[in-house]
Amino acid sequence: MSGPAKIGERAGAAVYRGVWGVLVRWFRVPDEPPRFPAGTEEAHEAVRPAPGFLAYLKFWFWIVLLIVDVAIVVPWLVLLVAYPLAGVLLAIPVWAVAILPDIVAYVAIQVRYDTTWYLFGDRSMRLRRGVWVINEATITYENIQNVAVYQGPVQRWFGIASVVVHTAGGGGAQGPHGQKPGGGGHLGMIEGVADAQAIRDRILERVKRSRTAGLGDEREGSARGDGPRDGGLSSPAVAAALREIREAAAQLAAAPIGTAGR
Repeated sequence: MSGPAKIGERAGAAVYRGVWGVLVRWFRVPDEPPRFPAGTEEAHEAVRPAPGFLAYLKFWFWIVLLIVDVAIVVPWLVLLVAYPLAGVLLAIPVWAVAILPDIVAYVAIQVRYDTTWYLFGDRSMRLRRGVWVINEATITYENIQNVAVYQGPVQRWFGIASVVVHTAGGGGAQGPHGQKPGGGGHLGMIEGVADAQAIRDRILERVKRSRTAGLGDEREGSARGDGPRDGGLSSPAVAAALREIREAAAQLAAAPIGTAGR
């Protein structure tokens, strides 16, 4: 990288640090990973999007920027040639409209990347993203129905993919992380990760563990003698109910014909 480019990069980083400081202080943008509600569980893994995700967002930013700026600047150039005075008078407004939103959008992309976190615990995972509005969603592994990996051609070029988590209706996913796909359920999006397959496998392993934990606890309790066995069919309450039914049946069988219904 050449000297001027390095200077420009340092200047841009310094400007962004200043903007980030203002956002954190004035708009209370969180600058640390999310946490699970107090007393629920401990986070075992906090994952950020890969650097390729930031490059992916900037790629689309430059594509949209080119289209929008051409649509603004080209008509102004035509006006400048046809009516020079009007073109000169409109120069400042036109360039302000073309440049200022680009700066805001560019900073917003960086802020979005810096505020995106994926937190994984034993019983649930917590997803957070957002720029002006911070959205957080908690998805319990018991509600997850399917986990899929999506990778488009542009994502493949940048070495990233998205993990899509499908949950049952009424689950914990809300906001942009919990868009309803039409079947009454929700979607949780883990975007821009480089090891999508590994994350998918870890989520499925925790889903499997959460669904078999109850069966394991029941078998463990029966082995100690302080819990039901065989699915709870031999518990004291069930045994007492069976005895009452057996005694009532015996009384009906012994009663004389014609008096059993009296």
